[in-house]
Amino acid sequence: MSSNHNIVSVSGGKDSTATLLVAIALEAPNLQAVFADTGNEHEQTYEYLDYLQQVTGVPIRRVKADFSRQIAGKRRFIETKWREQGIPESTVLAALEVLQPTGNPFLDLCIWKGRFPSRKAQFCTMELKRDPMLEQVVIPLLDSGNMIMSWQGVRADESINRRHLPECDEVGGGLFNYRPILKWDVPAVFEAHRYMGVKPNPLYSQGMGRVGCMPCINCRKDELREISMRFPDVIDRIDRWERVVQQASKYGAATFFAGSNAKHPSGSIKGLPAIEVMEIASIRKAVEWSKTARGGIQYDLLSAAQDASACSSAYGLCDSEWQPVNMIESAA
Repeated sequence: MSSNHNIVSVSGGKDSTATLLVAIALEAPNLQAVFADTGNEHEQTYEYLDYLQQVTGVPIRRVKADFSRQIAGKRRFIETKWREQGIPESTVLAALEVLQPTGNPFLDLCIWKGRFPSRKAQFCTMELKRDPMLEQVVIPLLDSGNMIMSWQGVRADESINRRHLPECDEVGGGLFNYRPILKWDVPAVFEAHRYMGVKPNPLYSQGMGRVGCMPCINCRKDELREISMRFPDVIDRIDRWERVVQQASKYGAATFFAGSNAKHPSGSIKGLPAIEVMEIASIRKAVEWSKTARGGIQYDLLSAAQDASACSSAYGLCDSEWQPVNMIESAA
């Protein structure tokens, strides 16, 4: 028997949490939350999702992308085509060695692509979030004749593209997109948390401007500095991933913050040998740059002396003690 379903895309970030809270306040029927696990999340985000599920009482379904088929296809392509293209045998063998599914969606996606996402090729959102949610949650419900309202936590002031989105639109086949906080500003988002008695993700008090991938390929310079100081294990992980994806690349180079045509603080890396690219544009070099001032010329002594355990929030969350007003947590 068909029915109407309300599905909220939850990332563990402030906007998607506020969207879930709106859905709860409006008593949306057949409500479920879905988290698309990229495999590049911070452990505190996973813990926050557990907290959010417990405090709201709304189950959060977790889905993951699987690139086993794509990686197997790339292996066959490399075995038959790279040698014909004149790719050195050492490069072919190195790629075949690492082209095995790891079970981590983000890393497997990059191994398959032979590169990391970039601002101009931001394939991560589609491949790691949108597609697994559609394939594993939305399409099966639509195939059963259900109508779905997909609640999306996007705000108009986040980007030019989002500024022109409608609050609600019909995708087709019984699927609708609803953006209830489209016109909200950031203070309203955190006020929704406070009013509903739900604490924000603690990463917002640790220098993070966004919550999702850790780090995101679009993270700010100061955010990268905070990550390196507070979570050095994250930088170690990206360093390992760079070396794995480097092996899977036809060009023998792959850096987290730089595509083949990317710019680096020291200049363009286009056309440079792979070894030089890895030397000047690696995650380690990006971290060094994040600790500088004056365009990367001068070492920033003030940020270097910062206490990595201190509260640091771009949204003023450290200025006053967080207190729930009513509803969920205060009633617990």
